Amino acid sequence: MSAKTEDIVSVENITKSFSGVKVLDDISFGIRSGEIMGLIGENGAGKSTLIKIISGIYQPSSGSLKLEGRPVFIPDYITAKSLGIAIVPQEFNLINTLTVFENIFLGNEIRLRSGLLDKQKMRDLSAGQLEKLKMPVGVNQLISNLSVAEKQMVEISKALMLHARLLVMDEPTTTLTSREVETLFALMRELKAQGVTILFVSHKLNEIKTICDRVTVLRDGRLISVDDVRNVNEEDIARKMVGRSNFQQLFPPKLPRPADAPVLEVENLSIGGLLTGVNFSLRRGEVLGFAGLVGSGRTELAESVMGLRPVTGGYVKLDGKPVQIRKADDAVRHKLGYLSEDRQGKGIVQGFNLPQNITLISLKNYLKGIFINKSAELETTGRYVESFKIAAASPKMALRFLSGGNQQKVYLSRWLDTDPSILILDEPTRGIDVNAKQEIYSFIHQLAEKGISCIVISSELEEVIGLCSRVYVMREGKIAGCLEGDHINQEEIMFHATGIKGNI
Repeated sequence: MSAKTEDIVSVENITKSFSGVKVLDDISFGIRSGEIMGLIGENGAGKSTLIKIISGIYQPSSGSLKLEGRPVFIPDYITAKSLGIAIVPQEFNLINTLTVFENIFLGNEIRLRSGLLDKQKMRDLSAGQLEKLKMPVGVNQLISNLSVAEKQMVEISKALMLHARLLVMDEPTTTLTSREVETLFALMRELKAQGVTILFVSHKLNEIKTICDRVTVLRDGRLISVDDVRNVNEEDIARKMVGRSNFQQLFPPKLPRPADAPVLEVENLSIGGLLTGVNFSLRRGEVLGFAGLVGSGRTELAESVMGLRPVTGGYVKLDGKPVQIRKADDAVRHKLGYLSEDRQGKGIVQGFNLPQNITLISLKNYLKGIFINKSAELETTGRYVESFKIAAASPKMALRFLSGGNQQKVYLSRWLDTDPSILILDEPTRGIDVNAKQEIYSFIHQLAEKGISCIVISSELEEVIGLCSRVYVMREGKIAGCLEGDHINQEEIMFHATGIKGNI
């Protein structure tokens, strides 16, 4: 049988433009029935646009799709679902005021003969699906009370409940620990055995090699190659992604731990049921890491320091003096900045353009009386666009049209525009390709060299190992250990994170 007749989906000469800017250029390839196809490329390569066309969210400017060899028009996601196409989006599409089971069945509710909702059946099916994912989330919990990793598993459960023939997974592992990734991969292999086709988008080359049968590489909106993963190694894939063969070291050289007095001291900080007696310190110009499993309390700690969560005990010192930080405005006034892990929910404003997003917190600096100095806003935006190499056709573009990596760069620009002395970065490279990661790492290094203190919270162990001069490991809302020098390695971090080595 020819490859063409084996394809469940064929992308034929797809081109897509926004505001006259071509983001996909004559893309053609097929996804075979029952395979796991990897899709990879740098931020702005066109991955998200392509999968949105396949799932009916966008329409191509030209070109067509075929489903099992037959031309098909997919005007919206409802049509895509009816054709057996489901998507796990990179940015969550959940309603915070609804429960877990209500979100999982939203738009696909099960009803009794009377027409009323069969809530018990939906609860039972939701619980069963989450159990398969080994994610102990109560189905009656509100989405607003879940961690980012738990929300990710709800999104995956929501898509799996559709019993799709083609499952599109857009960066599903970015918030998951290595253990959760293994569970997800086991489920993907099970789905593949049942005949489900999976299009798996990831920036992690080792994941592509581990789980995929073939990999499609995009660069600058063009198709570079479709390869059997057995025939390429990670360096081959990376070279195709960036179009060059010389790669710099991913992490800049570590800076020595500063000897100055601490600029930030957290003492016996507690939040009822979440944090217990947390102590840590941060010195001027230090890059300090926080590692731990999902639910260990890292994000809750950052939010409490920023005044986003009320504390039940303990206090914070800045430059040796106790301070009261009860709300985010207090933190900003004390020159603290916080890049949240939930970029879409708590970070960017998708409908705002670049200047509006970048100056959202620092807007008072751009006021002339009651009017906003638009030219000053544009000038500032231009500097950040140049520094971060933000790919946008125009600064007046709404952020929803930018790739995830470029949105993250805009979000980081916003906090830097507040002129922080301390910057907390929670999962700063979530959903970012290897080239953009290198840029972010280099910029964190530059900030530290200028004397800005950085706290990096990351689920990627190589990130805290490669960047940080010290690493605090958290477990169950407590500090389990503080590692320095050669002790900053995967084994030591996991020993502390899992309880093999005790709390300090």
